[in-house]
Amino acid sequence: MFSLLDYSDLQHYWWMIVALLGALLVFLLFVQGGQSLIYSLAKTDEDQALLLNATGRKWEITFTTLVTFGGAFFASFPLFYSTSFGGAYWVWMAILFAFVVQAVSYEYRTKANNFLGTKTFNVFLFLNGVLGSILLGTAVSTFFTGAEFSVNKANLVDLTSGKMPIISEWKNPFRGLEALWTTEHLAFLQNIALGLAVFFLARVLGILYFQKMIDDKVIQDRSKKALIVNTVLFLVFFLFWVIRLMFLEGFAVNPETNEVFRQTYKYFFNFVEMPLVGIVFLVGVVLVLVGIGMNILKGSKNGIWFAGLGTVLTVWMLLLNVGFNNTAYYPSTYDLQSSLTIANSSSSQFTLLTMSYVSLLVPFVLAYIWVVWKKIDSKAITRAEINHKVDADTHIY
Repeated sequence: MFSLLDYSDLQHYWWMIVALLGALLVFLLFVQGGQSLIYSLAKTDEDQALLLNATGRKWEITFTTLVTFGGAFFASFPLFYSTSFGGAYWVWMAILFAFVVQAVSYEYRTKANNFLGTKTFNVFLFLNGVLGSILLGTAVSTFFTGAEFSVNKANLVDLTSGKMPIISEWKNPFRGLEALWTTEHLAFLQNIALGLAVFFLARVLGILYFQKMIDDKVIQDRSKKALIVNTVLFLVFFLFWVIRLMFLEGFAVNPETNEVFRQTYKYFFNFVEMPLVGIVFLVGVVLVLVGIGMNILKGSKNGIWFAGLGTVLTVWMLLLNVGFNNTAYYPSTYDLQSSLTIANSSSSQFTLLTMSYVSLLVPFVLAYIWVVWKKIDSKAITRAEINHKVDADTHIY
């Protein structure tokens, strides 16, 4: 089947896979969103235990998806991996550190005689919830606004300098953190807006998940107001980011010469010229709003599924927008011709072809995750369970 695809088809196929993994990761950030709420929805240690045992059931899936997303990106588009992860390493190290702290915290927060204490690990989980989502959103926004780097593949065969052959070079000392204050076209506003939009979306999804999985009137009552507040803040930052994106200069690629150039309204035109991507994007946004509205207006507890599906579709289409239709998905504001596209940054045709056959296993992995998810969430969490008054064999985080 895959042998019938040419090199360009394989590159587009793998961008779709990587983009889908990124979209799933954003949905699964409801774990981080839930953790960021432990000091607002929870007023007692028992309240915090309820919230963290709800998110604790899912943190490993989020962490695994993050690793899988990074691994797939590395294998299919290694030049992006070496450029971004090797150049903007401060921001990626901060993200990875936040997730490592999360893993340690869930493992040890309730262990007997842990020298840091439960409250310290709760702070770590809160910080992971805040930093993990904001930094990821900010990093993804640079796919649209660009970063300062140069790429010279000729360095691989230049042995005259006596130095290690380095293809990509970062052009400022902040190593990715400059995305928070870069002034070109006020890009920092765009980057921070998406970071905050992802943060408040994660909180919204976290609240929807709590309403679905926690059987407790106190938490349910507090979550109703929190859902409205976080929804409003999410919409403010997301709409600011999307509307401004439609008017920004994008980074287009001449398909005949492979020259990268700036094009006004590029991302808007991408939606117009790829109508299916634009339509599915709008459907995703509507599903997010429907899921939120179900819980706010009708008192439903199933809004997480609609909002979750909407999140995946929305983010997936945004990533397809920035990768398809002759667009540089990781533009360089230092040297336009160093910008990365799916054509100039991918693995070889043989590698992509081999990986494509392995990708046929993905539906089975997703089916396994779904079965495990349903089994774990077969019953809502209660205070009695947290206090070991029922089912003493239940693992408590």
